[in-house]
Amino acid sequence: MDGGGEEGKQQPQLVLAHKLFLLSQPDVDDLAKVGLRDDVLAAVKSDDMAALYESLAAEGVLEMDAALLAEMRGRIEEETKKFDEKIADAEENLGESEVREAHLAKSLYFIRVGEKEKALEQLKVTEGKTVAVGQKMDLVFYTLQIGLFHMDFDLISKSVDKAKILFEEGGDWERKNRLKVYEGLYCMATRNFKKATSLFLDSVSTFTTYELFPYDTFIFYTVLTSVITLDRVSLKQKVVDAPEILAVIGKVPHLSEFLNSLYDCQYKSFFVAFSGLTEQIKLDRYLQPHFRYFMREVRTVVYSQFLESYKSVTMEAMAASFGVTVDFIDQELSRFIAAGKLHCKIDKVAGVLETNRPDARNAFYQSTIKQGDFLLNRIQKLSRVIDL
Repeated sequence: MDGGGEEGKQQPQLVLAHKLFLLSQPDVDDLAKVGLRDDVLAAVKSDDMAALYESLAAEGVLEMDAALLAEMRGRIEEETKKFDEKIADAEENLGESEVREAHLAKSLYFIRVGEKEKALEQLKVTEGKTVAVGQKMDLVFYTLQIGLFHMDFDLISKSVDKAKILFEEGGDWERKNRLKVYEGLYCMATRNFKKATSLFLDSVSTFTTYELFPYDTFIFYTVLTSVITLDRVSLKQKVVDAPEILAVIGKVPHLSEFLNSLYDCQYKSFFVAFSGLTEQIKLDRYLQPHFRYFMREVRTVVYSQFLESYKSVTMEAMAASFGVTVDFIDQELSRFIAAGKLHCKIDKVAGVLETNRPDARNAFYQSTIKQGDFLLNRIQKLSRVIDL
C-alpha cells in the first residue's frame, strides 16, 4: 500500500478487501463469485499473502494447496532476510535517512504480504527513525489503510487521534485534507453519519485520497450521508448546487435522480431511484452493516418532508404521490409514528393523516426543565457524599 495514490488508482489491498466482502454476500450470484474467487487467488499469489491464504482456505473460500503455501512462506522468509541485511548495511555504512528508508521498505513489504502484526510493529520502528511530521503522517496513513483492510475500528480510531496530535506540531494542508476523508469514512462505517457528512463536504473540492476509492464513489458517500443529516436549505446549498458534485453525480447510476427528485418533491421518481440505489448500498462493505438503518432514515426524511406541507392529507393522496398502495403507506407510517419518527396521527375511519408538529419553543422549554431536574438531582447526590 502506498500512503498516497494516483488519480483513479485505488490501493490493490482495498480492492481485494472489497472482493472478499462480495464473496461473503448471499446477494451476489454464484457465477459472479467464481470470477471473484479467481481474482482473489490471483491477488494472493501475486503478493505472497500466505497468512490470508491460510485463513481463507480454513474458511473454505479457497482450496488449500500446501505446496503453494510453503512456497509463499519460503519467499517471505527469504525477502525478510534481504531487508534485514539492507537495514544492517545502512546502519553500518550509510546515513540516518537511508536507515529510515530501509526500515520503511520492510514495513511496506509486510503490508503487501498481509502480515498485519509484523507490519504494525515495523511501522513503529520506522516511526522511531522519522523526524519530519509529514513523514510521520504518511506512516499513520499506512496504519489507517491496514485498519480499513481488516475493518479494525479500534486501530483506525487510535490512528486518527494520533494524526490529529501530529497536526498540532505542524503538517501540510494536503495531508490534513486527506485525513478528513479517512476520518469521514471511519465515521460513516461506524454510523456517525452527521460527522461523516461534515468531513466529506469539507473535502469535496480538495479530494486527493484516490488510494481509498475513486472520486465518484466519494460523491456517492457524500450524497447518501448528506440526505439523512442535512436540512433542506443546507442540502440545496452544499450538495444539490455544488459544482464539484454536479460534475460527477451522473456517473453513479440513480444518484442524481435520488438527490434531485427528493429536493424537487417528485416522490414517485424518488422511490424509483431509491430502489435502484439499494443494491449498491447493500453491496458496499462500509455501508452494508447499516443498510436497514439507512433505509429507515431515508424514508423518515422523505415522509417528513411530504407531511410538512400539510395540516391534514388523505392517505390516498399520499399513496398516489409516492406511487404505492394505501395499505403500504398505512403500514409504513404506523411503524414510523409508533417509533416517534413522524409527528402525525392516522384517522383510519376517515382515511386521513393529521400532522401534529411539535412546537420548537415548547420542546426547548421542556428539555431545559428536564436537564435542570437532572442537574439538581446530581447536586443533591453530590452534597450527600460530601456530608458523609
